[in-house]
Amino acid sequence: MILKNYKSLLFLFISVVVAYVVHQLVFYFFKIDQQTFYYSLEQLYGIFFILSFVIVFILLMIKKRNFDQLGMSFLLLTSSKLVFYYLLLKPILNRTHYDIRIEKINFFVLFVLFLTIETVLTIRILSKKP
Repeated sequence: MILKNYKSLLFLFISVVVAYVVHQLVFYFFKIDQQTFYYSLEQLYGIFFILSFVIVFILLMIKKRNFDQLGMSFLLLTSSKLVFYYLLLKPILNRTHYDIRIEKINFFVLFVLFLTIETVLTIRILSKKP
């Protein structure tokens, strides 16, 4: 019963683990040096995962209380997360001592990946009316 209620969180965790493994393989095959990155890949995945976990958990709680506000809550939470991510990205944008193109692309890809996962999970939650 509990697993049924939180299947979305399990899907989030599995998706993140698969994405992390694929991301590491891409870096390995293209010989991308992560040592010069401001944030390590593990740090970024950890931060993105924690925020996504919190958002999905809050959405599951909102679904129980007031299903009609679920979509607006998702938009508000995602907007708040976007502000936090901008603050997280600022040190990367201020770096000038080497080429940061790959690091910016990496951050953007992670943002889009996690936003996609959260959107899919929200659609699943919305499609199952209580």
